[in-house]
Amino acid sequence: MNNPSQNFDNHAKFVPAFHFIAFPLLFFPTLFFLYRAVTAFSLDNLMMASFAVAALIVMFLARLFPLGVQDRVIKLEETLRMQELFPDDLKARIGELSPAQFVGLRFASDGELVDLTRKVLDGGFDDRKSVKQAVKNWRADNVRI
Repeated sequence: MNNPSQNFDNHAKFVPAFHFIAFPLLFFPTLFFLYRAVTAFSLDNLMMASFAVAALIVMFLARLFPLGVQDRVIKLEETLRMQELFPDDLKARIGELSPAQFVGLRFASDGELVDLTRKVLDGGFDDRKSVKQAVKNWRADNVRI
């Protein structure tokens, strides 16, 4: 399950069918239909442009909704891990972490999670990217969506 070669630089997940096939197949026709709706206005062209924009929106939401659910699962998993690893004073502060901070902290190894969480809670890092960049011993996550 752990991939020792995973790190901040290579942890982003690309789904080729989504990012390199489906998106261009929807994006470029949408641009064309919008162009046609503006340059050769007709009800037909307006409807095609509207449909294409709606399809593009649905595509993005189809990607964002599972990522939102994944963030909630990460928060649950990390809360359980923190309950096991944290001293009592830090356990009481778990609720102060933002969802983005939970997502960043999931990559921290057990050995550095306590200290890194203290830094995060003391205002050291606000967003997931800065938290991830602070991780020294990367804990790979190979089962994300």
